[in-house]
Amino acid sequence: MASTMKTANSLLKALNTGSGLSFGAWQMLPGTYLSRTIARSGFDWVCIDTEHGNIADAEMHESVHAVSSVGVSPIVRIAANEGWMVKRALDAGAHGIIVPLLYSVEDAKKLVQSAKFPPVGKRGFGSPFSMGAFDVKGNLSGLEYMNNANEHLLTIVQIETKEALNVVEEIARVDGIDVLFVGPWDLGNNIGHPVRGDFDPELKEAISRVRKAAAAAGKKSGIYCPNGDFARRYADEGFQMISVVNDMTAVPVFMAESLSKAKGTFGHAAAQAVKGAAYGAANIISGQSKV
Repeated sequence: MASTMKTANSLLKALNTGSGLSFGAWQMLPGTYLSRTIARSGFDWVCIDTEHGNIADAEMHESVHAVSSVGVSPIVRIAANEGWMVKRALDAGAHGIIVPLLYSVEDAKKLVQSAKFPPVGKRGFGSPFSMGAFDVKGNLSGLEYMNNANEHLLTIVQIETKEALNVVEEIARVDGIDVLFVGPWDLGNNIGHPVRGDFDPELKEAISRVRKAAAAAGKKSGIYCPNGDFARRYADEGFQMISVVNDMTAVPVFMAESLSKAKGTFGHAAAQAVKGAAYGAANIISGQSKV
């Protein structure tokens, strides 16, 4: 059943075919209807964010299967590099995990141990749920899932600390790490160049260093972007796993813009309406979002 898992993982498939380019969306609000709606918008993957999003464990389980039910990869961002969090996300059926707040090569090696079944790692086997996120007809057995998971699930590390940036080339070479994913706002904060509009030259250089480190190690690179313009920029620079928008931006921005058009005040009024309704979304409009 290797082909079943390989085919179902739309992110893995996109990264390994053609241009290797994939676009994803970010879900921060709970709800399976929302998960399916986002997944049906044409993205290769949806990140279900349990770090900064309002998504608890049971809601994460349900969203994983809602996203996968329409042929899109559910990727879970866990809250920290903790083995039990890795287990919960992968046991739910996540096609991959994004792991924040790494500081060292040892952190990356620890993550691989949590994410991979023996003999590569120490992941425990027993979830009755993970198979359904790859095969809705129920033909994929638990044993087949276990035998193919190490090869067909993605382990994605978020590079956002100064310490991780300093050893990013070594992190990229850790066996079992598939993607280096940049969190630009936290990375900017942690290297002393916070985002206050467009990225400083020093932050741009750091972002480029992550991409080059991944490429040199034969790995993929990804980056969080607040909107389509940013996403296009980093696609053109050679990043492969690129987020485009999150729900907490899309909903208030579109609604505020639509209202301002109805009132004949589109532009400044839209930005002000969004600022009042959703602080985080307003930050994205002004180029100051955070991930």
